[in-house]
Amino acid sequence: MKHSFDVIILGGGAAGLMCAVEAGKRGRRVAVLERAGRVGKKILISGGGRCNFTNLHCRPENFLSSNPHFAKSVLARYTPADFIALVEKHGIAYHEKTLGQLFCDGSAQSVVTLLEEECRAAKVEIFVNVQINSVQINNVQISNVQINNVQVSKIHREAGFTVVAGEDQFTAPNLVVATGGLSIPKIGATAFGYELARKFGHSIRECRPGLVPLTFQATDHKQFCDLAGVSTEVMVRCGRQEFREKMLITHRGLSGPAILQISSYWQKPELIVIDLAPGFEVTAELRPPTRPRTLAAAHAALSQTLPNRLAERWLQVHPPAGWTNHALDQFERGLHRWEITPAGTEGYEKAEVTAGGVDTAELSAKTLESRKVSGLFFIGEVVDVTGQLGGFNFQWAWASGYCAGRAV
Repeated sequence: MKHSFDVIILGGGAAGLMCAVEAGKRGRRVAVLERAGRVGKKILISGGGRCNFTNLHCRPENFLSSNPHFAKSVLARYTPADFIALVEKHGIAYHEKTLGQLFCDGSAQSVVTLLEEECRAAKVEIFVNVQINSVQINNVQISNVQINNVQVSKIHREAGFTVVAGEDQFTAPNLVVATGGLSIPKIGATAFGYELARKFGHSIRECRPGLVPLTFQATDHKQFCDLAGVSTEVMVRCGRQEFREKMLITHRGLSGPAILQISSYWQKPELIVIDLAPGFEVTAELRPPTRPRTLAAAHAALSQTLPNRLAERWLQVHPPAGWTNHALDQFERGLHRWEITPAGTEGYEKAEVTAGGVDTAELSAKTLESRKVSGLFFIGEVVDVTGQLGGFNFQWAWASGYCAGRAV
């Protein structure tokens, strides 16, 4: 069966549905093609099932990209306040958890329902269980253009794109790729978007798991992994990036918000530096001459800032070299500078996002349209723009979807 539309959107996630809503509101005939049996699967599992749908403090600095300035225009055109207004329009109760992170009071299903209702109102047609066989450009014409002072070929199309899925054929002058990244393959993540980008001449910035737990080397694993479940607030640093949030010891290494944050910036074989007692001088209570300088006293002091089991283990693994002021200084420094060289990450199975993606140098910073193929757009996680933990990736999805939806 042949279907003709103004816009075809590949992917029914956050970015794809937002793009569909905006394009439909402008009178465009829109088709969303979703590989899974329903739309919004990643939305449903996000934020522990409550969907951390945005962050009040969203800024370009909260995003990682080969071009740190690329996201500025898109984020300015659709802000957290814009999505909050949409949430309130649908009567969805929400709350701020910490650090500007906004969550639904109830289920993440309410956000999916919001998007589905907006799509219906905009007369968007959603097709699920779509297995795509091929994507082609119709009536190709090629011209030479300059991108960053380099002459490249730009593809122009007269009749748009054709997507073949089984016995169905979809055609449209505009094609939006919102297929997501490689993270969480168990809910259907694939490399399809990157493969399609390469097919149409786009470069891909190296992809890697982002917002992902880190694994220990053998020695650290032996010393700490039996403390799985222990959590404490830390300051963690990698290069120039640092985050102060909770850290969780796992059976394989380290997780928790602080570690997930730094993981997007870490690359093997770099080390990370962890301050186990940020803003706290543990040995201060051992300094007065009248205070005992013993392991018991050190444990009591350390337990004021660390969980008891971690304090006890730290003293077993890193005991003070002595009880002189110099030895206490060394012990204090070690506590604020625990150097870990991770063995790796827990991979895309546990990663919340994919870092890297379609090179932003080849996309419009205002519309996300390809600078190589007119009418072709890339939005959401498939693009080399990765948000920090805390609702930023959803805000990028809403904003990039909105801008593309206003342009198709």
